Amino acid sequence: MTNQELQLLVEKVSLNFFKKPFLHKASFNRRLKTTGGRYHLEGHGLDFNPRIWELYGEEELIAVIKHELCHYHLHLEGKGYQHKDAAFKKLLKDTGGSRYAPPLVDVLYQVYECQNCGAQIKRRKKLNTQRFGCGRCRGKLKWLNEQMFSVHELK
Repeated sequence: MTNQELQLLVEKVSLNFFKKPFLHKASFNRRLKTTGGRYHLEGHGLDFNPRIWELYGEEELIAVIKHELCHYHLHLEGKGYQHKDAAFKKLLKDTGGSRYAPPLVDVLYQVYECQNCGAQIKRRKKLNTQRFGCGRCRGKLKWLNEQMFSVHELK
């Protein structure tokens, strides 16, 4: 998808779901790594992570577009446009936008095994095996390895 196609899609989504025109610039931004999109308060433009389109397709991209358009329209109307604001939450729910972007990067997990019950535990951060035990049986944990999980394995 090109930036021109994205611009047309954002304009179409804005008219269909918000009944208001999108009058600014929308474009892909490869520098976005962990976020799906960004609304610029100064110039009112929207940036989108192209990996949303590449990994998840048009349906998920439209959900992210709706999220960013909630910021856009509420800010221009002078209403609460931040994630914590009730107006933002209500508009997001009404339009069916996504609250969070799907995972976009591979994740490194620490893998532990309980020496008592054999359960495997995956954590993003290392833990002190002298201090913490198995959540199921309170057995002693043994660190096995680090494993990289791809975006598609996390879904």
